[in-house]
Amino acid sequence: MKTDIQIAQEAVMDSILTVAERLGMEADDLELYGKYKAKVSDGYLEKIKGNPDGKLILVTAVNPTPAGEGKTTVSVGLGQAFGRLGKNAVIALREPSLGPCFGIKGGAAGGGYSQVVPMEDLNLHFTGDFHAITSANNLLAAMLDNHIQQGNALGIDTRQVVWKRCLDMNDRVLRNIVVGLGNKADGTVREDHFVITVASEIMAVLCLAEDMEDMKERLGRMVVAYNMQGGPVTAADLQAVGAMAALLKDALKPNLIQTLEHTPALVHGGPFANIAHGCNSVRATKAALKMADYCITEAGFGADLGAEKFFDIKCRIAGLKPDAAVLVATVRALKYNGGVAKADLNGENLAALEKGIANLEKHMENLRKYKIPVVVALNSFVTDTEAEVSFVKEFCEKRNCKFAVAQVWEKGGEGGVELAGKVLEALESPESESGSRFEPLYPDGISLEEKIETVAKEIYGAGAVNYAPAARLQLKKLEELGFGSLPVCMAKTQYSLSDNPDLLGRPEGYTMQVREAYVSAGAGFVVVLTGAVMTMPGLPKEPAALRIDVDGDGVITGLF
Repeated sequence: MKTDIQIAQEAVMDSILTVAERLGMEADDLELYGKYKAKVSDGYLEKIKGNPDGKLILVTAVNPTPAGEGKTTVSVGLGQAFGRLGKNAVIALREPSLGPCFGIKGGAAGGGYSQVVPMEDLNLHFTGDFHAITSANNLLAAMLDNHIQQGNALGIDTRQVVWKRCLDMNDRVLRNIVVGLGNKADGTVREDHFVITVASEIMAVLCLAEDMEDMKERLGRMVVAYNMQGGPVTAADLQAVGAMAALLKDALKPNLIQTLEHTPALVHGGPFANIAHGCNSVRATKAALKMADYCITEAGFGADLGAEKFFDIKCRIAGLKPDAAVLVATVRALKYNGGVAKADLNGENLAALEKGIANLEKHMENLRKYKIPVVVALNSFVTDTEAEVSFVKEFCEKRNCKFAVAQVWEKGGEGGVELAGKVLEALESPESESGSRFEPLYPDGISLEEKIETVAKEIYGAGAVNYAPAARLQLKKLEELGFGSLPVCMAKTQYSLSDNPDLLGRPEGYTMQVREAYVSAGAGFVVVLTGAVMTMPGLPKEPAALRIDVDGDGVITGLF
């Protein structure tokens, strides 16, 4: 059996100019990064603003497990299937972070015969967007520390510096550090921290900005510290906005590549859904809606994280109205949620499947709270038995939920035709008429604690929320500073509906622990840290980096 990277390396790609021509684009609409990838120009994005919007389809999933779910693979396969049905579709995905590529999760190009290519480029440096975000983030950190060193005219309280440096790599030893050691000229000694680049507020700003003007306004609003009186100090106060925007000028433009079957894909931005808002850029999504009749996008990790933030943050801020959702599950993941060890998932186990399917049921219920139609896609594995597939199918159909088996890893677009047909049926249902019934989970006007508790109880199944004393004080201060109308971005483990990664299936009635809250004023949300979630991951005992290599001919191996 061929690996994902072997399939990608053997692919015959079209020139990106050819892919663009099929969309009605001209050469001047692109800024080429070699033969197979390009930036979409600002001029083209302006030119298509008057086009009608296509249908917006979100692909999400059950909680991730070591067994794998294949959400991006299904997203790509669904786009390819639309093409096989003669439908004009564009996929809008996130860019991979180097941290997971060299850690445990791997890349984010899809898999098998449902991948976006060039796979190696995408999973490694791509067009340099993440490097630009990292540089802009750390420029702001340097200007902040320099301001303090050069007299501190803004009266910054060095005990209340909240801006963190970042790096697009899993590096646990940088989570908590001390800077400014050495001589007086080396800066002020203080505790500092690193986050992974995908958790930087600048990543969120880039992904939520409409254009350069909007991005600069958002960058200026970012809170970097508090002064001696407790007031916020912003990037605009440090006069850092222009320089950061210069670094981000090209990164703001969406990237165009293709699938193995030459379906166009806009891949842009990459916030994680467990520690950030988990969606690709607003610019890419809106462009895809103008470029095609169907935009297929995905949100990170399980629907409790990525989909909730897609609906309650991205759609709220950008005014998007999704028309349908595809919920990806696997028999293996459901059996894992039913208590089966990873080593034993290949054998038929209907009892475990019946227990673990509660996780799927909760996600189905959650998605319906947003008043859009839902289609369950069972991502096929060769170990699935007929009885297991039939059980999941009957379970979904008894709950009036459309269901399809997706064989997109093995068969590409052909394996997604059944799913595409079900999605098209859902798009014709009364629930999806122009997205008119869609609405976020909570209104802007309620308090931050009410928003937290709404998500915790309605989406996660919690019975109560416990706030650490520091978190309660932080939320009170954010309300006093005028940030109470913002949506909340919950940072939580991806492995469970709860804040405890060991609680699989459908935990209910537990108490969710909130330990910290801070504002991302530029992005436009309040981040709420729950449980033990980290904003700088660490490498596992045997990271994927141990298996990655490149030979004398430049051929990369071990990337997945």
